[in-house]
Amino acid sequence: MSDFNLGELVQKAHATNDYNSLIQLVPYARLIGIECLRLGDEMVFRLPQNESNIGNPLPAIHGGVIAGFMEHAAMLHLLMFMGAPHLPKIIDFSIDYLRAGHYRDTFAACQVWRQGRRVANVAITAWQTRQAEPIATARCHFKIDEP
Repeated sequence: MSDFNLGELVQKAHATNDYNSLIQLVPYARLIGIECLRLGDEMVFRLPQNESNIGNPLPAIHGGVIAGFMEHAAMLHLLMFMGAPHLPKIIDFSIDYLRAGHYRDTFAACQVWRQGRRVANVAITAWQTRQAEPIATARCHFKIDEP
């Protein structure tokens, strides 16, 4: 897919408030069922409860699914709001698990701490019941210059 087409997809997604076409570009995001909810200028990512995301008998969401959800939320956030001309490539990812991810919908919000010409730093917070009670926080660095 050319950069021009990706830019058109982002513009169309913003105009229609439907980000599914962008999610469909990322196979793992599709697999775990990530959704995007735009609330004014803010974007909230949603991971709907799904039995295939359970990792232990509590039942609780597998830690790898939580990490993958947060990493992909950050990548999609950069694509949607920071003018990345292509899907950003992960450099590193660090996560702190704070609470169990119970079998229910999970949400994530991203904040770009810094975006340069080549690298972007993103903070991600994931929660289930209340945003003030996160289940995990993460930091992620992406390569955003030409692949």
